Amino acid sequence: MKIIVDADACPRGAMQVCRKMAARHSIPLHTVANFNHNIISDHHVTVGDASQEADLAVINMTAAGDIVVTQDWGLAALVLGRKAAAISPGGRIYRPETMDFLLEEREIKAKLRRGGGRTRGPRPRTAEDDERFAAGLLRLIEEC
Repeated sequence: MKIIVDADACPRGAMQVCRKMAARHSIPLHTVANFNHNIISDHHVTVGDASQEADLAVINMTAAGDIVVTQDWGLAALVLGRKAAAISPGGRIYRPETMDFLLEEREIKAKLRRGGGRTRGPRPRTAEDDERFAAGLLRLIEEC
């Protein structure tokens, strides 16, 4: 088992939780980000800034039993297809039974934005978000 972080959009608090949990449970922590990010990690992969490049690197590293941290619902669906677990930095554990709904919602929002509409951005991160993420990550570690 390894924890793989899609670090392009991972909040600092969630990254710190990943580091602590990986060290506490002796799990290798891998991070993937484009060259615009300065990530310090023992197992870091730097990719270019082309669209989906980090996602492709993450999915290519993912094996059954791994845990992937990502905000990208499409990447989460691919991770689940590889028999790995996926969790958002907000603590949402992605499950196969909810992916169809999430992907449909993603498509509706993208269509709205293409038509000139706006969607909400993320709210400011709180300490409660870090606690919820830590609890979810621990649950996945125990399940895998």
